[in-house]
Amino acid sequence: MSDLKRYSNNFLREVEANVEEGEWVKRCMQCGVCAGSCPLGPHWEHPPQELFMMIRANKREEVLSSSSMWMCTSCYNCIARCPRELPITHIMHGLAHYAKKLGLAPKNQPTQKFAQRFWNNLSKKGRVNELKLSLSLYFMNGFMEGVKASLKMQKIGIGMVLANRLNPFELLGGHGCKDNKGLQAILKKAREIEDAKAVKF
Repeated sequence: MSDLKRYSNNFLREVEANVEEGEWVKRCMQCGVCAGSCPLGPHWEHPPQELFMMIRANKREEVLSSSSMWMCTSCYNCIARCPRELPITHIMHGLAHYAKKLGLAPKNQPTQKFAQRFWNNLSKKGRVNELKLSLSLYFMNGFMEGVKASLKMQKIGIGMVLANRLNPFELLGGHGCKDNKGLQAILKKAREIEDAKAVKF
């Protein structure tokens, strides 16, 4: 194997081809403004600029198995402050989606669990059923944990009901978009397009 082939960065090209806005990764100048702007900055396993350097260093398994991409809460502070205007939030979500698609995302990551439950809830009727989503999150780590979480939050829950911010009748179905049949057709088509895409690397 030639030295050129051995040290060529296949992972960077893979990210550029398969990750949303992945072509921007090579423009990062490692200033660290993104990490310093992030509310969860101290809790990242690898802050964005470090992830980008790891991609450029061909550390595929370390990047795709990292919990870092799942820490992004879409506050967009990083995008607003990046001196090179990198779409960092989009890249983080793109990396998370790609890692999940490949089966390399970390198991039992709380934010991954939330993301999946949020999507499952939203995609049923096109609008989030807040009560069902909340209960799903409370009970995602088991029945007893769910009971404890529900009791802990009961005062807030009652206050939300009294302020008409939470409707107990949402358990019976809740509201949705006007054309749910059309929504499901769109989602089905999107899944078909996604499944037809071959992973390029």
